[in-house]
Amino acid sequence: MKIIVPMAGRGSRLRPHTLTTPKPLIPIVGKAIVQRLVEDIVRICGEKSVEEIAFVIGDFGTEVEEQLKAVAAKLGAKGSIYYQDKPLGTAHAILCAAPSMDGELVVAFADTLFRADFKLNHDADGVIWVKQVEDPTAFGVVQVDADGSISNFVEKPKEFVSDLAIIGIYHFKDGANLRNELQYLIDNNITEKGEYQLTNALDNMKNKGLKFKPGTVDAWMDCGNKDATIDTNNRMLGFLEGSRELKGKNISLEHSEIIEPCFIGDNVMLRNATVGPNVSLGSGTIVEDATLENCLVQEKTMIRNIKLKNSMLGSNAYIDGNFTTLSLGDYCRME
Repeated sequence: MKIIVPMAGRGSRLRPHTLTTPKPLIPIVGKAIVQRLVEDIVRICGEKSVEEIAFVIGDFGTEVEEQLKAVAAKLGAKGSIYYQDKPLGTAHAILCAAPSMDGELVVAFADTLFRADFKLNHDADGVIWVKQVEDPTAFGVVQVDADGSISNFVEKPKEFVSDLAIIGIYHFKDGANLRNELQYLIDNNITEKGEYQLTNALDNMKNKGLKFKPGTVDAWMDCGNKDATIDTNNRMLGFLEGSRELKGKNISLEHSEIIEPCFIGDNVMLRNATVGPNVSLGSGTIVEDATLENCLVQEKTMIRNIKLKNSMLGSNAYIDGNFTTLSLGDYCRME
């Protein structure tokens, strides 16, 4: 089994945080989005051994590449790095990892998280995971026939055809079939709105007789912008409440209160502070004479004299003053 993770997007809706950190490496409850994603996929693979995790990235630098290889190594897999130089669509992004597209394959786009209790369906040629949504016009959707197989793929329908949105996780019995169909799109310049779309390749595979089944998830969490990322952090805290991974080492509390659920990283110091509910504090952060609620804070940030809600703060930042809601990047200072 192999996993391909396309993650070359700029994450422009999550700026300023993605100016210094690629979006898939933004921490959710103390762990990078992409790490949480691949850990969950390895779990649903069950007894199937994951031998390789291929990351398709932009120009993120060697430090990020080593981080990603380490994520794969922790899961007992080889980490491979591929590059997408231009944003030419989902099909193009996956095909950038063509040398790794042999055998059984899971493709997972690294801008979303999910919670589900299921195993891979090996009876079909592929599984496309979906979630029922209120407004399907912003998503690719599937239609399902009477026997439960996917009968049609529609990219961002203007009129209602289905409310089963594709969440960006796919299982293929034979990765070579997918690779050939993606290459066909590129070779014949088959695009929609100037981009090569995975749904077109899936439709071609279905028309050749391959059977795809929908898989469903209990929760689908977006990390597209600041508010969505904070909400995802809050929901993940709820899922993990009571887990040992929520509390780090050497936490210092001086006249302070933690209202669960919260994630508190290593070497965090709280003085005259109330933190929570739904707060994540990265390692080395100091909170002094402050109240935080529904906040996501990265590492080594100083927060003083403030009552802060619904905020996202980067690493090595300094905040002191009369603010209520912030979206502040790394190394920024507000006082």
